[in-house]
Amino acid sequence: MDIVLDLSGLEVEDIQQAVGLTPLVDVSASSAHLGRLSASVPHGGSVLLGAGIAPGASTVLVRALDPQPGDEIDVAVMLGAGESHGAAALRWTAGLVGAPLYAAPEAHAILNFRSSRRLSTATGSTRTHLRADFPDDFLVGRPSGVEVRSWLALDSRTATLALRLLGTAPSLAPLLNRAPHIGGERWSVTAVHRRTGRKLGVSGIGQSVATGRLAALAAERIVLTNVRGALTMDAVLHPRDLELAGGIRLHAGTHSGR
Repeated sequence: MDIVLDLSGLEVEDIQQAVGLTPLVDVSASSAHLGRLSASVPHGGSVLLGAGIAPGASTVLVRALDPQPGDEIDVAVMLGAGESHGAAALRWTAGLVGAPLYAAPEAHAILNFRSSRRLSTATGSTRTHLRADFPDDFLVGRPSGVEVRSWLALDSRTATLALRLLGTAPSLAPLLNRAPHIGGERWSVTAVHRRTGRKLGVSGIGQSVATGRLAALAAERIVLTNVRGALTMDAVLHPRDLELAGGIRLHAGTHSGR
């Protein structure tokens, strides 16, 4: 069985049309793009929406907390500010600055990087995270009646502060292309259930490599299970499966942030 992995981040919908009924795994983190893919899956075809860290591992973690309609889940994403990313990743981040979230659970517009929340990371430290437009609410929140809010921090607190300043001054977003890589390559994603305080997280070093490995693992599972339709990572992977990608550690506990 053939399968196509789109790891480019270019968000070209023509790829889905070109592959036909061959399963497609897309690593995009754009809600708008994933929404278009979801709406155009051919009968008998399949597409995995958002395979990677966030969305992807985040989607698996949210589902594993077993939220019920009306519950609230926070997804805390911490990325390494020192890791060099491709042009597509920089364009995606710059595009968030000053823009409203595509699918926020709130009734009013929420702008990227304007609001903050103290959240514990997968490894236990507590950091200020900024509201960011990762698509977990669109992918798993809205379909299940759960409010999912995604938040972003960088491993360098200085870099996180700079991102927050960009949120208040969107005209400076092009500076991201010239920003120095201050920080390391450690990353983590943590899902926190507000009602129960339970949290599940994963961590590793090198988010680009982890994204590719998780996408490949999900692709293998699609081949084995032959599932069809518009899918998210939780349809083919459970939390413990995430460690099979290599270099990824699963964490469980109780949220200690405020």
